[in-house]
Amino acid sequence: MKAPNDPAMSAKPLVSFDLLGITVQLSISWVFLCLLVIGSLAKGYFPASYLGMAPSTYWWMGAAGALGLFGSLLFHELAHSFAAKRYGIQIKHITLFIFGGVAQLEKEPPSPKAEFFMALAGPLASFALSAACYLALKAGYAANLPLAVLGLLGYLAFVNSLVGGFNLIPAFPLDGGRALRAGLWHWKKDLRRATRPVCLAGVIVGFVLMMAGIFHVITGDFLVGAWWFILGLFLREAARTSYYELVSREKLAGRVIHHFMTANPETVSSVLSIEQLVEEHVYRSLHDIYPVLEDSRLIGYVGSKQIANIPRDEWSTLTVHDVTVPCSAENTVDINSAAPDVLSLMNSTGNSRLLVTDGGNLAGIITLRDLMKFLTLKLNFEERVL
Repeated sequence: MKAPNDPAMSAKPLVSFDLLGITVQLSISWVFLCLLVIGSLAKGYFPASYLGMAPSTYWWMGAAGALGLFGSLLFHELAHSFAAKRYGIQIKHITLFIFGGVAQLEKEPPSPKAEFFMALAGPLASFALSAACYLALKAGYAANLPLAVLGLLGYLAFVNSLVGGFNLIPAFPLDGGRALRAGLWHWKKDLRRATRPVCLAGVIVGFVLMMAGIFHVITGDFLVGAWWFILGLFLREAARTSYYELVSREKLAGRVIHHFMTANPETVSSVLSIEQLVEEHVYRSLHDIYPVLEDSRLIGYVGSKQIANIPRDEWSTLTVHDVTVPCSAENTVDINSAAPDVLSLMNSTGNSRLLVTDGGNLAGIITLRDLMKFLTLKLNFEERVL
């Protein structure tokens, strides 16, 4: 489970589909996890645990086990999502990636009670699924099901208990860390003061996993060591980033973006050729984007990314209008927008530069760098980061 700006997978998903009213995204990194799981199960876990079967049987068991892991992680995140909806929090999407899954929330939980039950919903769902697989395993033995089916049920019972148990470690952003934060939040009556110690625990647990990974590499178990090291690195950085972003939203609270924007930016006409745009504007002012006006009306922007996709021999025939990115809710904000909301929009869309309008007219440009300059000073003067 992730809060609005926690580090999740921001890259374009490989696959996206709707399930029970929730968008599920499959990161391309999941392909690597899937291949790793299939290979590990087919070449290691199943042959060592269930002797005497054909190699092809181990491979289909490995594929089925990877599919079962996919379903288990999705079930875990759906439990978080439905618990969040109970407290009025919408889920932007669920992303499955190389380290598991994340349910991205549109906002922080409204209360310690909501945080606590939302956090525990995932592990409880995993333990319930583990128990169901264990009961199915017992019934399978009684019914004399094939050994391959029994092995798969045993694996799913084990892996769901492992997912539930690992997530209960009291270190942010794991579910156990969120549950602990809920208790500290209830006690201290301060979300930031409750978040700092559990994020510090996340940094420590991540460091321990990294050291364990190095130990395994040194002792010859490279694959396990590399996996633990990368997992620890991810957890460490996720904990640090989670705390930084929470503090950032707090420092930006009550501020609107006209305090940070660049007013009266350089604009270009939609009738300019691409060649004129490059020669008369890009090479001279070196800006990354230019608001585009058509009869004094703002219609969007054009930037270096759009120009780079145009063959050089077409610069003289195409106009700015042909490549303009139109104004939308993802790239345009009102001058009175709250700064934390703008930062959230930048994080969720990946757009580091946004057009700022006032009554539909261009007022300026706000960049992520503008906000980061302010936040860097505030944090250096007022806050110790992890």
